[in-house]
Amino acid sequence: MSSHRSAAPPDSDLVAALDIGGTKIAGALVDRDGVLVHRVQRSTPAQESADALLDTVYEVVSALAANPLWGRVRAVGIGSAGPIDLTRGSVSPVNIPAWRDYPLIESVGRHPALSHRHVMLAGDAVAMSAAEHRHGAARGHENALCLVVSTGVGAGLVLNGSVHHGITGNAGHLGHISIDFDGDPCPCGARGCLEAIASGTAISRHALALGWQPPRAANADATAVAAAAREGEPAALAAFDRAARALAAGIAATAALIEIDIAVVGGGVAQAGEVLFEPLARHLRRYAAMPFLQDLRAVPAELGPDAGLVGAAVLAAAGAPTLRTERMSRSTPAARARVTADSDRPCP
Repeated sequence: MSSHRSAAPPDSDLVAALDIGGTKIAGALVDRDGVLVHRVQRSTPAQESADALLDTVYEVVSALAANPLWGRVRAVGIGSAGPIDLTRGSVSPVNIPAWRDYPLIESVGRHPALSHRHVMLAGDAVAMSAAEHRHGAARGHENALCLVVSTGVGAGLVLNGSVHHGITGNAGHLGHISIDFDGDPCPCGARGCLEAIASGTAISRHALALGWQPPRAANADATAVAAAAREGEPAALAAFDRAARALAAGIAATAALIEIDIAVVGGGVAQAGEVLFEPLARHLRRYAAMPFLQDLRAVPAELGPDAGLVGAAVLAAAGAPTLRTERMSRSTPAARARVTADSDRPCP
């Protein structure tokens, strides 16, 4: 599937962006204003082999490269589900089993269309943070937390005006801080993780445990729980209140540690609207109790499901995150794998 969103200004540079997740692999040509001028998407063969996954990425790259605007592409940004490892250019997405320590930068960079173009990597939540900071709800904020609340909970940080990647690219992984010492075990190995309470999966699971019954024609997911909550169904309201309380605790703890003044919340669960944001604001006032946190607020993300593409483009255009593979020559493995660090360069 592909779609043209806008016409790029004549002769302006473009960035190619990839967003790799467990359900879809999307690609786009993005202009300097964050507008997607051409977009393609394929389903992720998440349970297939590593080679089959790479072939799908190559399909997306080839579809982008077939566009007449490809000659104006000067860099490629990749936002991937994680964990990632920027020191190696590798990824190990939890929901893509065949990719463990998979050398994504090197592998994608072998596509012929990427010759002589920088290829850069970021975690998907970090890419979303770059997008919201540059073009969305975190504009004008020097310090921000940006969350993706969906089937999991991911997050990224903006510190002193720059997207913060951390040593390996996983900074801000809020979904796996423990907010319940005696909570249920998490697949990550810890207990009481925020993700196990506030994700869409956790919301639907808790609502069902409280006696909520989804309509016969509906899936038992967070979207259906949100619809029930809007109708005043007690178990659905309680499930969203519990998730909002967990998110508020995590946001307030982050703010106390690094003194942010805004938390931007996106992802599928955020589409619930006031069902989520009303209790989130209420609980945030309770947990963000210190005087220096009095201006802290949580707001909806502005950029929607393409934020990962926009953010990957923002980071690639800025020369960050920490990996930059130079392709001065295609003739030697060393030329394909040369990596330089540039983690402190501010995101524009």
